[in-house]
Amino acid sequence: MARHVLLVEDEANIVEAIRFILLRDGWSVSTHSNGATALDTIRSVKPDVIVLDVMLPNKSGFDILQDLRADPAIGNTPVLMLTARGQKKDRDTAMAFGANHFMTKPFSNSDVIDVITRLCDDPT
Repeated sequence: MARHVLLVEDEANIVEAIRFILLRDGWSVSTHSNGATALDTIRSVKPDVIVLDVMLPNKSGFDILQDLRADPAIGNTPVLMLTARGQKKDRDTAMAFGANHFMTKPFSNSDVIDVITRLCDDPT
């Protein structure tokens, strides 16, 4: 059975690019674009790994990450924060809130696949 990635991202071109490279690599992919309902989707989809943008409509990825880590049912799900916000304070915030990995846009396709695979295999 294919491993499942949930991509929480509101930029359609980024969604399609990541979705394409993951599907080509054998992953199952779900997408979601609204920060306010992202946790409900995470709970229902139960992905193996989450790719989470910081800047989302209605709720930031940082807030979603904090709420995710506080929920015992889904709190251990590995998270790759993928964002255009690449300042040190953004990286530090993501890691303090429990991101397993932080990556900035633009990104290398192979780097995204490598990180997602590693997080799925060993999230620590």
